[in-house]
Amino acid sequence: MVPFKKIVICGIGLIGGSLALALRKAGYSGKIVGLERNKEILSRAHALGIVDDAGSPLGETFQDADLLVLAVPVAQTASVLKMVRPYLSSDIVVTDTGSTKTNVVTMARQVLNEKIACFIPAHPIAGREMNGPEAAVDNLFAGKKTVITILPENRKDAIEKIAGLWEQCGSVIHYLTPEDHDNVFATVSHMPHLLAYGLVDYVAKHSKSDMFFQYAASGFRDFTRIASSSPEMWRDITLANRAHLLTELDAYLQELEHIRDLVEKADGHGLEKIYANAQQARMNWLNTIENSELKK
Repeated sequence: MVPFKKIVICGIGLIGGSLALALRKAGYSGKIVGLERNKEILSRAHALGIVDDAGSPLGETFQDADLLVLAVPVAQTASVLKMVRPYLSSDIVVTDTGSTKTNVVTMARQVLNEKIACFIPAHPIAGREMNGPEAAVDNLFAGKKTVITILPENRKDAIEKIAGLWEQCGSVIHYLTPEDHDNVFATVSHMPHLLAYGLVDYVAKHSKSDMFFQYAASGFRDFTRIASSSPEMWRDITLANRAHLLTELDAYLQELEHIRDLVEKADGHGLEKIYANAQQARMNWLNTIENSELKK
């Protein structure tokens, strides 16, 4: 069972809303309160039954609350923590859902200071290209990984509570350092989004864009699906993880230069070798995922 009696979720969009719905589906009977900078979004979330209360004063919102979940764009972490810090009780647990961790941890340390032990950084590896409370679903995290990046100050019981929270939503818990987390996701999550946005922007600006979009089919649709994600959120993620992203982008540009050279030289053997290696690597990855699913 979820060991919290009152949960405040700041940011009732796809992730925050799906967390609330997943907890209800799992049988959580406590109170879930929404907190949003946009009151209209909060009203929609309340009307959809995602949260039990919306729009109450901060003092009332945090009264008896024992968990705060930050499900906001990572750049808003510091401002939200500054706003709510006076209302945080001594025994409250605070966690987040951000796609970057080193910058979030830095902001949390600066704002929470001696209260940093209560902050358990986390990242559910799940999403859809849709956003807003209407995009929330109760099975978003089922079978998906949630990475917890433990801090030295964290209490064991608080870590276990956050792990248990995500397990109740069907998530599989993994642990990484904040630095390792950001390095990994720069390559396998953040860069793919950047590439998808870049390709669609390139096509949209092309002199023949109308013709290109007219004939774009499943390959273009599948490759660019994630370019429908929230621009604000991915702007913040890109800037927050720019050091790792720049390193990976430079390496990827070298790969593209190599492929371009093979195309220019009409080196079919070299191209096929790269394609075959990529195909095999992807098949191995998919098989690993399928095998892990069968073991559950």
